[in-house]
Amino acid sequence: MTDETTGFPSTGTLRIGFIGAGRLGKTLAWGLVRAGLDVCAVASGSAASAHALAQPIAGCQVLDAQAVVDGCDLVFVTTPDSAITPTTQVLRWRPGMASVHCSGVTEVSALSGAVRDGAWVGGFHPMQTFGDPAVALACLPGSTITLEAAQPLMTTLELLTQRLGCRSNLLPPGMRGRYHAAAGYTSQFINALFGEATVIWRSWGATDEDALKALLPMAQGTLAAIASAGIAGGMPGPVSRGDVSSVEKHVAALSQLGEGTLGFYRQMCASTVPLAIERGSINAATAQRFLSVLASK
Repeated sequence: MTDETTGFPSTGTLRIGFIGAGRLGKTLAWGLVRAGLDVCAVASGSAASAHALAQPIAGCQVLDAQAVVDGCDLVFVTTPDSAITPTTQVLRWRPGMASVHCSGVTEVSALSGAVRDGAWVGGFHPMQTFGDPAVALACLPGSTITLEAAQPLMTTLELLTQRLGCRSNLLPPGMRGRYHAAAGYTSQFINALFGEATVIWRSWGATDEDALKALLPMAQGTLAAIASAGIAGGMPGPVSRGDVSSVEKHVAALSQLGEGTLGFYRQMCASTVPLAIERGSINAATAQRFLSVLASK
């Protein structure tokens, strides 16, 4: 049945397939099924991965990639980024169906094989981490999914996003590199911050487990403050309250651990100074005092 408002099969009758059965593919497929949608087929270079995706889904078949395309209205291409173009180019698509990749950084034009055959194409990137599909599935509701597509496919992708309990972020063409880099600041760069912090904890004999048990609740508190008061308004720490003497003590203490540790601190701390100005808790003179301390040898 076709939705008269979109010209695309309605979500109630939409046959969804997956090419690629990695962690993102599993999470998204299971999420769509949980939302009452029909995920009916999967193909993967790894038979074990395909069966792992399909096994919890009633009626989901493990097929070859062409059979997935032939039997579905909407195919999510959840292969590694480098495989998106070669995978889609060798398949035969058809007008009236859609091919959608889930990469954050790869342009939608990578689906050139589907475009060649008259299919609609789009991007559908969940802003979530996928280290463990079961954990990612639990975290998916409330997440943002970045969409890029022309009508009528865009309307369908927005409806799927709503069914997943997520919010939509619409991205114009050509912006995926910037968008994906920005997402990295609040995903994998957090790992680097924790890594640097645990290096300091090890210096007095603490373990990484000790560090994480102490630091994770504090990080969660900071995230809650950001959600409540915004980036600048929710920022804690000595810079946010104009405490130059504490930063002086930090610089003196970290200088004993080498330039790598101290240099990282200098860069991170300096980046919080403009936020404190925006917050209204320090003036230009205090900001300069912070920067002078951070630049001192």
